[in-house]
Amino acid sequence: MNYYLLLAIFLFIYMTGWFTISIIKKRNDVADIAWGLGFMFISWSGFFIAQTFTTRGLLVNMLITVWGLRLAIHIFQRNRNKKEDYRYLAWRKQWGRFFIIRSFFQVYLLQGLLLYIVAFASLFINNQQFTGFSSIDVIATLIWIIGFLFESIGDAQLASFIGKEKNKGKIMTEGLWQYSRHPNYFGEVTQWWGIFLFSLSYSNWWPTLVSPLTITILILFVSGIPLLEQKYIGREDFKEYKRKTSIFFPLPPKSI
Repeated sequence: MNYYLLLAIFLFIYMTGWFTISIIKKRNDVADIAWGLGFMFISWSGFFIAQTFTTRGLLVNMLITVWGLRLAIHIFQRNRNKKEDYRYLAWRKQWGRFFIIRSFFQVYLLQGLLLYIVAFASLFINNQQFTGFSSIDVIATLIWIIGFLFESIGDAQLASFIGKEKNKGKIMTEGLWQYSRHPNYFGEVTQWWGIFLFSLSYSNWWPTLVSPLTITILILFVSGIPLLEQKYIGREDFKEYKRKTSIFFPLPPKSI
């Protein structure tokens, strides 16, 4: 069977399993945990199915594992002992009696499709013969590290801020968040551009460009920043924060 088709089937089974868990747990936000772990699952599946076992593929999969595991643990700790995430609660009410079927297609299968597209660069790399390390691999690794630091530090700073009673209802404007309104999202996107750069070692790399472009579009224009900032529309403190702080790329705050 075709390598990419087989991985798509694996991912379908994986997401169906998480959908089943969501029904049992009665909370769709387990899909957020499935996101990071899904990249680990599909990347390592590709590594062993392809059987090329290259050093570059091993490195890429290890980087994805570090990212995916950290993200899954972070989300699990964030959601533990709390109500279902507000986004999924809203959909639960909106979808009514069609909730289960729409959850399967619009949450789990759609997320599986997007996951597959974003992970495509790693699947491609795992299916190639090793060409020897080059300066491109060094640059790719450094860019990935920069992204990982922004995402992990940004998440940790936000969690610490939210965890303090005195900050209840306030907007995070400290640490990395004074340079970007979404340093964690900047970090996630940067990491996937780093993963993509590894594929430039192969002459037929161009289809892998779909991976970083997809996650960039999702974060900047679809389910990331727009959805999150919608919660703060009309708040004066957010208007001031918005005037001073870059929406995505870390930049010195503007003086008002």
